[in-house]
Amino acid sequence: MNAYLVIQLARFGDLVQTKRLLLSLQAQPDSEVHLCLDESLAPLARLLYPWARLHPVCAHGTALAKLPPAEQARAVLEKNVPVFRTLAAASFTLVYNLNFSPLNYRLASLFDPSQVRGHVWQDGQEAVGQWTRLAMRWSSMRRLGLNIADFWAWHHPAPVPAALVNPVAQGRGGGLGVVLAGRESRRSLPPKVLAALAGGLLDLRPGGQAGAALTLLGSRSEAQAARRLERELPPRHARSVRNLCGATDWAALAEVVAGLDLVLTPDTGTMHLAAHLGVPVLATFLSSAWCFETGPYGQGHLVLQANLDCAPCLESQPCTSLVAEPARGQTAGQPACLRPFSAPGLVRYLSTREAGHLPPGLTAFGSDTDRLGQTYAALAGPDPQAALRGHFREFLSAHLGAGGLGAEPGPPAMVSHELAERLYTERDWLVPDPESSAGRLWQFACVFEQNDDIPAGY
Repeated sequence: MNAYLVIQLARFGDLVQTKRLLLSLQAQPDSEVHLCLDESLAPLARLLYPWARLHPVCAHGTALAKLPPAEQARAVLEKNVPVFRTLAAASFTLVYNLNFSPLNYRLASLFDPSQVRGHVWQDGQEAVGQWTRLAMRWSSMRRLGLNIADFWAWHHPAPVPAALVNPVAQGRGGGLGVVLAGRESRRSLPPKVLAALAGGLLDLRPGGQAGAALTLLGSRSEAQAARRLERELPPRHARSVRNLCGATDWAALAEVVAGLDLVLTPDTGTMHLAAHLGVPVLATFLSSAWCFETGPYGQGHLVLQANLDCAPCLESQPCTSLVAEPARGQTAGQPACLRPFSAPGLVRYLSTREAGHLPPGLTAFGSDTDRLGQTYAALAGPDPQAALRGHFREFLSAHLGAGGLGAEPGPPAMVSHELAERLYTERDWLVPDPESSAGRLWQFACVFEQNDDIPAGY
């Protein structure tokens, strides 16, 4: 029996996005998959991955917030030390440590560094493998990006095909679901904008004038926003609202989402849950959200991506593109990337799918997969990085030994010399790395070609 441990201590959406890696480990002959995660997500993990053995720990500590600091520390130790002992006593073939956090490194210290992929504790210091180092370097080129689910999955030398991770999206007859907000406020549409878009979508459905089913989803903290959205809806649609904000546990949320026709959502965990279940997603990506990094996984989803020059931004920094709202006489108002989502032409585009109806400032992307993982193709609006993104994906595919991504079989893909100079350092050539096949970089070096068309900013 080969036992594999995945340490995923991040939140809801990250747990769902670990699916490709977990499925790849489960597909190994005679394998047993273990998952270490925050205790608050254990009920969800049992729904998503019933075949995995769970090791819940206190990572987020939200349930301990009301305790005095000294009691918090004691409670964390009481919860976590027994789990640490269990993991240390187990015989794992490999450990996949996916997050950068103090607790992740403490867990990594339980194992021989040669066993650990991702974030490693070695000789009393934090370290990362070559694949993770490579990702840290390409993170400055966010308009290219790689879906985080694929980044995690490619810690495995041969992950399951991306097309097999989630079902092809198909409506289930339960109407429209609207997710009120994500964790980052600038990534979400305000209730008034969201209500106009949701109302337009309901009008497009057969019987929409009579009031099609509308389900509002979110946590208790979105309850007020949900009430505001209801007030903004036309009466014919407000009568059909089912407000479930703060009213579902994990099992109920999964059951509700599984029955919907479409989920309108920002970049949220519920978006990833819908994709996991094969429910069509209409995702709104703006501000710091970039679909090539964290978009809905699978085939049959639609992303409305803000495409201003400043996108994607950093949520931790002030918005530099605030625009006034003339109707209210304000000198500074909403982020510029929000404005296209309230343009009247957006619903018209969703009705006709004619590119000329899509408001400026947006690109509509359709989701698909290739040999490397999740992809998005522009259905309407500009995508000036498309060619460079394809070049980048060829580069990563060749680096991983996955072959070229083109439809025609042939010699190894030629990749950009400039990308190689940006993403490789001397350490990659000189220091042995357990995550890389011996000699791969030397074999790979001979297929570089010079490409002077890469903009310096990417």
